[in-house]
Amino acid sequence: MVTTSDGTVFIAKDDAPGERRVAATPASVRKLAALDAQVLVERGAGAGAGFDDDDYEQAGATLVDHDAIGGAGVVARVSPPSTDFTATLSPGTVLLSFMAPHRNLDVVRALAEAQVTTLSMELVPRVTRAQTIDALSSQANVAGYRAVIEAAYRLDKYFPLFMTAAGTIRPARVVVLGAGVAGLQAVATAKRLGAIVHVSDIREAARDDVASLGATFIEVPDAEDATGEGGYAKEVGADFLERQRAVLTEHLTQANAVIATAQIPGRPAPELMTAAMVEAMQPGSVVIDLAAADGGNCALTQAEQTVEHGGVKIVPGQNLPSSMPAEASALYGLNIASFCELLFDEGKVALDLDDDVVAGALLTHDGAVTAPAIADLLGGEDT
Repeated sequence: MVTTSDGTVFIAKDDAPGERRVAATPASVRKLAALDAQVLVERGAGAGAGFDDDDYEQAGATLVDHDAIGGAGVVARVSPPSTDFTATLSPGTVLLSFMAPHRNLDVVRALAEAQVTTLSMELVPRVTRAQTIDALSSQANVAGYRAVIEAAYRLDKYFPLFMTAAGTIRPARVVVLGAGVAGLQAVATAKRLGAIVHVSDIREAARDDVASLGATFIEVPDAEDATGEGGYAKEVGADFLERQRAVLTEHLTQANAVIATAQIPGRPAPELMTAAMVEAMQPGSVVIDLAAADGGNCALTQAEQTVEHGGVKIVPGQNLPSSMPAEASALYGLNIASFCELLFDEGKVALDLDDDVVAGALLTHDGAVTAPAIADLLGGEDT
C-alpha cells in the first residue's frame, strides 16, 4: 500500500485538439467529495461539454488555474496527455487518463521519468468488480450509437422500409465489423432505425449477442473461435483473413453503410476491408471507421479526414464520443469517480498495488514502465 498525505483530485482541462469531454461533471464531483477528497477543477474544463464553472462550484469543487496541478494527489483527464502536460505533474502524482500507450511511447517514457504513477483507462481489466470503471466500454457505447447516426446523416437514402402509394423504398443494409460494445450498440441503433443488419466477428460468443438483437451473423467457412484475453478478439492468420474478406466482399456489394469497430487493445487495428472491397461497394455508400486512430479497419481510412473512393465515403470515427460530450462526460466522470473509490482511504490517496484492478491498469510507477507489453515496445527498459 502506497499512501500519500494529499487527498486532492485535480480535474484537468483537456488540451487535445477537438476534445470536448471532461473527466468530471458536477454530478461526479459530488461522488468524489463523498470520499472526503478535495476536488479542484481547472477553469473552463467543462465548457466544451456544456458544464459551467458555476455548476462545479455549486457541486463543491474549487476552481483553479492549471498551475495548481502540481499539488494534486490525483489528476484526471480524458485524452492521452502530451509531453508538455506531463511536465506539469509532480513526482508521486497519480494520473487517471486514456493513454493509448502503444501510440504514445514518448509520453509513457516521460511519465516514468517524472516518477508519475499512471493508471491507464484502456488497461482496466475486464473483471466484474471493474465494470463501473470500464471507460473503454462506456465510451464505445457512445461511439457505436453515434456512428450509425453519422452514417444515416451521410447516406442519401432512408434507413427504414417505406411503403407508399408511389412505391416501396427498401430498407438500408448495414454491415457491422466487430460485435464488441461499440458494434452491438451500432447493431441495436441501426435496427431501431429499420435497417437490415449483418455482423462480422471472429469470436464464437458474439454469435448469440448478434442474434439477440435481431441481426444476422456472417459465417466464415472453417472458422475457429478467436476469442482472446479479456474477451477481446485475438489476431488471426493470413489464411483466415483471406477467407473472411472473401465472404465480407459478398455482403459489401449489397451494403449501404459499414460500421467498422474491430480493435485489438495495444495493437494496430486489423485491416478487414481492402481497397478492392471498397470498390465493390455501391457508389453513395458510407464507411464509418471507429478504429481510425489505430490504422483503421479499412485500408483507405485516414484519421484526419474523410476520403471518397469510387463514390464511397470513408469517415474516421475515433472522435465520435467527443461529438456527444455531455453524455460521454457523464459516463466517463462516473468511471473516474468509481476508480477513485479504490484509491482513497479516509480522505487520503492509498494506492494498493495488490488490488487486481489497480495492478491491471498500472502503466508507470516508481520510475518504471510497469505494463509488460508497453515495456516491451520500449525495448524492455525500466525508464
